[in-house]
Order: sequence, then C-alpha cells, then structure tokens
Amino acid sequence: MSDKKQTSSTSTAKPGQPATSTGAPTTSTRKAWVKKTPVDVVLEQIAKQEDRVNDLREELKKEDRELQKLQQAKKVLEAS
Repeated sequence: MSDKKQTSSTSTAKPGQPATSTGAPTTSTRKAWVKKTPVDVVLEQIAKQEDRVNDLREELKKEDRELQKLQQAKKVLEAS
C-alpha cells in the first residue's frame, strides 16, 4: 500500500505543463532560494514602487510635451 502513495506523490507535474526529466541538473542553472525577512520584502516593494512612479513621471513628461505641441498647433489653426 505504501507503493501506491509513493507513486502518486512523485507525480508533481501540473496539468498543462510539460513534464521535465528528473535527471536534468536544474540546481546549476537556478539561483539558490534565500528566505527574505519581512523588512526585505517591504524594502523591495518600496523600490519597485519607486521605479514605477519614476517611469510614470517620465511618461507624463512626454505626454505633457505632446499636449503642448498640440495646443500650439491649435492656436495656429484658430488664428487663421
């Protein structure tokens, strides 16, 4: 009976995912997992949010410049 449990628990592939061979050296291509403290998690979230905000600010600057160009074009069109 222990054989049945062992064979069912060794099948860890999820449906929809291709099965990987067990003999492949996956540890050499992957980084070792390091447990993060709650402080590390929060600091990482802060850094990601800062990056997102900076990206959005740059995008906003570009959109603002485009708006200014269009407003100048509107003034030219209204003047004629």
